[in-house]
Amino acid sequence: MKKPKIYLSSPHMGGNEISFVNEAFETNWIAPLGPNVSGFESDLATYLSSAGESCHVAALSSGTAALHLALILLGVKHGDEVICQSMTFSASANPIVYQGALPVFIDSEPETWNLCPIALEAAIKDRIKKGKKPKAIIAVHLYGMPYQVDEVTRIANHYEIPVIEDSAEAMGSTYKGKKCGTFGAISILSFNGNKIITTSGGGALVSKNKSHIEKAVFLATQARDQAPHYQHSEIGYNYRMSNVCAGIGRGQMQVLDSHVQRRRQNHFFYKQLFDKTNGVCIFKESNEHYYSNHWLSCVLIEPKKTNGITREDLRLALEKENIESRPLWKPMHLQPVFVNSPFYGGEIAETLFENGLCLPSASNLTSEDLNRLQDVIYSVFN
Repeated sequence: MKKPKIYLSSPHMGGNEISFVNEAFETNWIAPLGPNVSGFESDLATYLSSAGESCHVAALSSGTAALHLALILLGVKHGDEVICQSMTFSASANPIVYQGALPVFIDSEPETWNLCPIALEAAIKDRIKKGKKPKAIIAVHLYGMPYQVDEVTRIANHYEIPVIEDSAEAMGSTYKGKKCGTFGAISILSFNGNKIITTSGGGALVSKNKSHIEKAVFLATQARDQAPHYQHSEIGYNYRMSNVCAGIGRGQMQVLDSHVQRRRQNHFFYKQLFDKTNGVCIFKESNEHYYSNHWLSCVLIEPKKTNGITREDLRLALEKENIESRPLWKPMHLQPVFVNSPFYGGEIAETLFENGLCLPSASNLTSEDLNRLQDVIYSVFN
């Protein structure tokens, strides 16, 4: 008999989500917006805000919608250029094209696998030299690992280019004690079904600038002007989160911290498992300034040090046992759709993609699931 499927990152309900959803049904708040949307935005703002710094939040239909609105708010238009991390999911880059702008991709650095500050500054200088100063920088906290915030921010400030912080995978992560989702001029979150917490689908736009949020809400509700009739002076979008989905999010906020701890426990499980395996390196924080939620636990496998065992050998062995794993994101500069986009850097992102594997990391993995994973991994490497 086929064994139960172990998914890479499945949703994990806490129990109280249904009460918020039922309240939406009982009060007939099924249409978009409503008390759950306001409540969820308030919960997120409270969670992200720190002493002396308040965040404002707009709950949206997806993280991609949040990125799209962020670009609009920063004035990105047809013919502009936007710098984007190459090692990321395509949703980080696609909204650039929605605006008719050109993505300029940047290589990773080996410590955090995120935006390389050296390649970033080289790209900015070269684009300015070519008469195309980038309008924005999209920096990603890959797999929940914070990027080099100080260095990226320093460069961005020096050249006066705003940072859009893609914190889709980093809810609950921190850098120097400050929560991810609060470092950019505008930041975005994702609540897709595979994230730390979920609203089924959904996302949010975050900013310390309240006017950014007010404008985002206006655009996300079809840009309807203040009038008794339907009047529109700008192009709008149907990007707001529904009251039902927001109800799920309110319940999920109650278990966010425990979900982060469970994901981190998964990371330490893999760390111990691979501790004495030559040629296998677990993706971990480089120093005490970084605190990752370890949304996905990842490993790099070097065949030259593992007697020829590759990431594909492990992936296929897991697949045979009905266990899902996945290669790291294929860098954007290698994607056919972005073949004409500039790229700056070396081969770090390409090497990560070639040798890296994401392992099951859900916060609802059972001890039986972990035992199955251990058995397969030992069978491959021993």
